[in-house]
Amino acid sequence: MTMSLYRYCTAGYATLTCTLLKNEWRTTIYPVVPGHEIAGLVTEVGKNVHKFNVGDRVGVGCMVNTCQSCEGCEAGLENYCSQIVFTYNSRDRDGTVTCGGYSDVVVVNQHFVIRFPDGMPLDKGAPLLCAGITVYTPMKYHGLNEPGKRIGVIGLGGLGHVAVKFAKAFGMRVTVISTSPEKREEAMEKLGADDFVVSSDAGQMKAAKGTMHGITNTASASMSMYPYLALLKPRAR
Repeated sequence: MTMSLYRYCTAGYATLTCTLLKNEWRTTIYPVVPGHEIAGLVTEVGKNVHKFNVGDRVGVGCMVNTCQSCEGCEAGLENYCSQIVFTYNSRDRDGTVTCGGYSDVVVVNQHFVIRFPDGMPLDKGAPLLCAGITVYTPMKYHGLNEPGKRIGVIGLGGLGHVAVKFAKAFGMRVTVISTSPEKREEAMEKLGADDFVVSSDAGQMKAAKGTMHGITNTASASMSMYPYLALLKPRAR
């Protein structure tokens, strides 16, 4: 194993944290130390660590180890590994329970550590390790990262605003779709969205019909997706 030890500086508090603390999935191992959006400094490295040095500014998401040899791991799909070790509330190889970003130090396989740019504040980088990858990964997977194409983003909460920022960084045109008209200013003036559609406004929805190459839904509310399908172009994603 190539492990690195690092001291956390900041850690996010996500919906998953609440779920596990309340044992809503009936899988929580108490006592539990949460935190899976972690940013900090490397304080020690193992003898086989070659990617990082003491003092590096790094981050860790929801995984700290896998077998690194199964079909899933070799394909870069470590989340399918049967021996996955999550950042917290998970059994490690030695039988101990992993502790997350609210602990003093975290031990991680270097494969699951990412380096932050020097100019990025750690508290700004930490949310990218959960909220960020939640929208970034499907956007990349479905090809919604091509400059000039238009993407619709449903919802403008924690995930939605990150999706807008990623899409603009990709060079896409962005339409934010929301039930809240008051979010128009935030979407367009602060986040750089190109258009804003109030989903309860039939006229606005009709005007946006067939304009989008893809839609990402970041809203947590239960809803019918049928009205949004009309907004998509043929062969959209």
